[in-house]
Parts: sequence; C-alpha cells; structure tokens
Amino acid sequence: MDQADVFILAGMALFAVSMYSLAVQRHLVRKVLAINIMGGGCFLVLIAVARRAPGDVADPVPHAMVLTGIVVAVSVTAFALILARRIRAGTGRTELPEDASEQT
Repeated sequence: MDQADVFILAGMALFAVSMYSLAVQRHLVRKVLAINIMGGGCFLVLIAVARRAPGDVADPVPHAMVLTGIVVAVSVTAFALILARRIRAGTGRTELPEDASEQT
C-alpha cells in the first residue's frame, strides 16, 4: 500500500463519516461543518488520484480543480452560515422545522 492509497482511504473515510453526520445531526451549523468535511475528503481523493505513477509528475488538472473547489467551498460556507443565522433570527431555532409527513 503506497502513499496515494492511504490518502484515498482517508478521504473516503472522511466523506463517509461526514455523510453520516449530515444525516444524523439536526443543528444547522453542524450540517455546514459536515458538508465542509465532505469537501475536504473529496479534495484529498482528487489530490491522491493526481499522481498517476510513482515516478511520473503529478497531473496539474486535479490540483487546479481542488484549488477552485476550495475557493467555492469557502464562499458557499459563508453563504450557508448567513442563511443559518437568518433562520435563527426569524424562528429562534437552530434546526430546520420537521416535515408534516414525519409528524403523523
């Protein structure tokens, strides 16, 4: 098992744990954090896949995609936190309301 395999497994583990957390947690800020960790797992896998063979030079396209993804993730995180703050100001709660179908 080489270094790229370890990074791929770590990225997949980060993605899986944060997917579980996204499904289980009800607090909006925790959901935003779970989405950020999922993105980090995806970035880790992309960086590990960029290296084709042990002796070759790494492919620059996945690196550029990860750099762009980081910029987009920061802006989406700021937007999601602003939305969570407005939901808190409007409803006084930090959780989304329940579906009507789940309450019956």
